[in-house]
Order: sequence, then C-alpha cells, then structure tokens
Amino acid sequence: MNTQKLEQIVTKYNELTQKISDPQIIADNKEWTKLVKEHASLEPVVLSYNRLKTAKSDLAMAKEMLASETDSEMLALAKEELEQKKEEIETITSELKVLLLPSDPRDEKSCIVEVRAGTGGEEAALFAAALVRMYKMFASQHRFLVEEIDTHETELGGVKEASFQVSGSGAYAKLKFESGVHRVQRVPDTETQGRIHTSAATVAVLAEAEDIEIEINEKDLKIDTYRSGGAGGQHVNKTDSAVRLTHIPTGIVVQCQDERSQIKNRDKAMRVLKTKLYDKLIEEQEAKERGERKAQVGSGDRSERIRTYNFPQGRVTDHRIGMTLYSLDTFMNGDIASMIEGLRIADQTAKLNAES
Repeated sequence: MNTQKLEQIVTKYNELTQKISDPQIIADNKEWTKLVKEHASLEPVVLSYNRLKTAKSDLAMAKEMLASETDSEMLALAKEELEQKKEEIETITSELKVLLLPSDPRDEKSCIVEVRAGTGGEEAALFAAALVRMYKMFASQHRFLVEEIDTHETELGGVKEASFQVSGSGAYAKLKFESGVHRVQRVPDTETQGRIHTSAATVAVLAEAEDIEIEINEKDLKIDTYRSGGAGGQHVNKTDSAVRLTHIPTGIVVQCQDERSQIKNRDKAMRVLKTKLYDKLIEEQEAKERGERKAQVGSGDRSERIRTYNFPQGRVTDHRIGMTLYSLDTFMNGDIASMIEGLRIADQTAKLNAES
C-alpha cells in the first residue's frame, strides 16, 4: 500500500474542502462545480484511509493488551479483537487498492450508442432493433434519459443503423463494455424449415464530448440538408430538415433526421460529431498504451465478437469473461445489469493484476 500517495490524497482533499467553502470560488459556478466533483471523487479514498488508520490503531492496542494482560477473560477478548482487526485491515486494504486504480475520466459522462445491422440481411436488422430496444429498456430502468439521434428502419421493422444518446451521470461507465460484435443464433420468422440462422450486429458506445474538450472549425465542415424519411416512405418530411455533417480533415460523417427542425437536427449532429472526434482522440492516446489496454476486458476493438445470443437454448454468453446466463428473455428486456457487473469486476481484477 502506497502510504505516501494516500497522504497526498488526504492533503489534496483537505485543500479542496477549504476551497469549495471560499465565497470567491462559490461565486464562480464553473470553477466551484469542477472542484466539488474532484472533492467527491477523492472522498471514498479518504474515508477508507481514515478507517484503515483507526483499525491499525485498534490493532496496536489489542496487541498491547495481549502482551500485558494476565486475566484469562481479557486475554480472550484481546485475541478476538486482534483477529477482527486483522480481517478489517485486510478488507479495507483491498478496497483501497481498487479505489487507487487509475479511473477512466469518461466514466461519469453521458454516452452515444450506435447499433448497426451486420451480416445476415433482414434477420440482422431485426436483431439490431432488438438490441436498440434492450439498451433503451436498460437505460429506463436506471433512470437515464434516452434521446433519439438517427434511425434507419427496414420494411419489416428492423434497423439498418440507429444512434441515440443516453444521458445521466455514469451512463458511459454502465454501457462502455457493450462495444463490439453481437452475434445472434435463432430461427427467423421467415424460415419455413426451422433452421437456425446466425447473424450479427455491431455496437459502439462513445463517451459524449463536452464543448471545452473539442472545438470544430466551421471551415472544416461540409453541411448537407435533405428530406428525412423512414422505411417505405413513412414519416417523410416535406422540408429539408435532415442534416448531414462531414468533417473534412478526418472524413467522419454524421447525420440526424429525428427532429422536424433543421436547427435541432444540426445541433444534434454537431454533438455526435464532437463525440466521434473525442472518441478518435482517446483511441489514438490508448493505442500508445498497449500494455494498459491488454489489462482491460477485451481489446476495445469494435470488430471483436464479444457476445452470442442463442435463442433456441435461451442463453446469452459473453466470450470475454466466459459468463453465460440462461435468462435470455429477461436479458433482451433490459435486464443486463448482472452481465455488466461481471464485466466491470473482470476489468477491475485484470487491472489489479497488472498493478501487482
């Protein structure tokens, strides 16, 4: 345990405690909000460290009692206290090791989820639609706000591609391990002989960028407007309200047609573009840290097959951690929390192993 680092955190925490009470800083709402967030992020470490110091002090007292006491009852109490404090110290030390792991600054952010049908034709599109529904139901269960960005449907109600924003503190942390290729095995409704088909959809989860993180020069943008429409000509707008933005330096293209207002669609598209540029920047930074990426769950590569949904057997398997659940129906209704928790623990464990 790095005591020096812990003492530095306590010092920083105490400094922040004074700062956020300073009337001058309180008057600057932006600065105050930033400092309060930093203060809150350090608090669990400080509280655990204080508990550790108290437990160590109690352990020392129990040892002294054990060395000096002659009464048999008091000796028994001292031995019991000694064992309890040893266990408590071990537990708190484990907690602190986790708390001291480098945190992902994106974890508290909102995110943008993109789902695209892969191989498998209409069946892949129907599966993509099922994944969109699953994530929206999960978001609703956790009281995150879902906002549509862009959806391209098929004639049979499938989804060629869809993007939506999930807003709320910690949304990215909850969904970040969902990026990758999701494979489905089931008998399509159109299959007359009952044969199982395999198809796939890809999911990308991007932490939303803030204006302060990404600035876009208007000269670097190509802006196109067009009439929005759904499958089979449904929901067609009579005005050019849909917006497509092309970022010329990177070639990134985003579009939004969900809103009836061109201004609103442009605002949404700009938000998505900033998020994609932010994601590209983070990916480039992480590519330089290969060792750290190997310590994480999967490689983060969105071409990696991460999960299989087997409908005939009613099971879903995550290949990164070897976790299988036989509750596919409830899973597709948004009950994916246990899988997400398994991925989080596996990632945490891998990082702890890398640190040791």
